[in-house]
Amino acid sequence: MHVLHILNHVLEAGNGIVNVAVDLACLQAQAGCKVGVASAGGGYEKLLMQHGVKHFKLDQTRKPIELIEAARGYRAIVREFDPDIVHAHMMTGVVLASTLRFQSKYALVSTVHNEFQRSAVLMGLADRVIAVSKAVADSMVRRGIPEQKLRVISNGTLGSPRTYLLKECVPVTLKHPAIVTVAGMYKRKGIAELIAAFAQIAVDFPTAQLYLVGDGPDRELFEVQARNTPVSDRIHFERFQPQPQRYLMAADIFVLASHRDPSPLVIPEAREAGCAIVATHVDGIPEALDGGKAGILVPAADSHALAAALTELLNEPPILHAWKDKARQNIERLTATRVHQETLAVYDELAMREDS
Repeated sequence: MHVLHILNHVLEAGNGIVNVAVDLACLQAQAGCKVGVASAGGGYEKLLMQHGVKHFKLDQTRKPIELIEAARGYRAIVREFDPDIVHAHMMTGVVLASTLRFQSKYALVSTVHNEFQRSAVLMGLADRVIAVSKAVADSMVRRGIPEQKLRVISNGTLGSPRTYLLKECVPVTLKHPAIVTVAGMYKRKGIAELIAAFAQIAVDFPTAQLYLVGDGPDRELFEVQARNTPVSDRIHFERFQPQPQRYLMAADIFVLASHRDPSPLVIPEAREAGCAIVATHVDGIPEALDGGKAGILVPAADSHALAAALTELLNEPPILHAWKDKARQNIERLTATRVHQETLAVYDELAMREDS
């Protein structure tokens, strides 16, 4: 089977959509598929090459001249690679692959990650639409995507070709108790509420520290917010880290305070590392936490509820350790291999349809 993945870039920058696509491409190549990736390029090109995945340069910048060139480039890639499956992970890619299919024999698959974006409905142009959580699938149905097109394949990242095995990672040295988040520095990730919650509890826990791992366009806003608290010296901006597991292994509590989050890859990593987890009850987060059995769920955009959960964990060491144990249970399904196998099943389904 010839599989062509199409996405905007393959930058090694913590982008979950890119990470999922790179995992799939590498694992599919290991399984014997002929795999290509079309994108503007980035740091993962070397990893793709190591796994036998061919990278095609394709700039999909959304400007008229660049899109005309992208259309020409895409058609050339299809002629050369002759894919059986084109798997689009971002909106521009699915539009290109759908409108330029013509007489090409390939089936088109899309994966919906950020369904809250208005343009996500365009992912329905594909023959099959993979939703990364049941919450995403339900949302897409409400937005008019036919249910028979949808398949739910929840994200899993354990054993990813991109990362070291946990036993090979060395934890960073943190001050304790250490509260850690690993998230893009975006308002929708709830960083402002996390900083506010930490400021609320910091007086009662004078040795507690907050570590913010990640980068993004709103980082400076959060840095200003942190400086305006009386505990700014205990709030640490760690920027993007290529091995966030090192922070998770050293954390006492992991927090994901997102306002929207379809199926965060960091939840499986935090569970594998044995963190006590506090996360918001939105989108695919409850599914990733076994409905709240593997982590404490709190309302989104509520710093007081977040502070209350942190206070309980820090006040009661037995409760903290109990939640660490719960996080490690039932993680076998959270693997990249399972995602790969379920995705191949979607491809096979389309191939059988073409043969019939």
